[in-house]
Amino acid sequence: MPYTEQENDDITKKYYSMGEVSAMFGVKQSLLRFYENEFDVLTPKKNKKGNRYFTPEDLENFKIIFHLIREKGYTIQGAKDHLKNNLKGTRDSQRVIESLESMKKFLLEVRDQL
Repeated sequence: MPYTEQENDDITKKYYSMGEVSAMFGVKQSLLRFYENEFDVLTPKKNKKGNRYFTPEDLENFKIIFHLIREKGYTIQGAKDHLKNNLKGTRDSQRVIESLESMKKFLLEVRDQL
């Protein structure tokens, strides 16, 4: 299941709870914990109780990891290697993909209104 952007004004949030992130991506919280242990680029903040809070940068990194593993079919080790060798290029590609998907959504809405 692909990542779904929330419709409200959550873009201005500094931290997202683990429940919010798991709902955004439609995955279980255990997968978030597993990816946190496997990938160095995921570094959510933890409070005194141990609750994890993800920054927008963590969301972007998770989105990239999710795309590589779930949509492109990379293995965990393959995704690690890809991120290690080409993190900046992968981020740029992910931004282009998001932009194109946003444009597609807009165009489909315009078509439906005609």
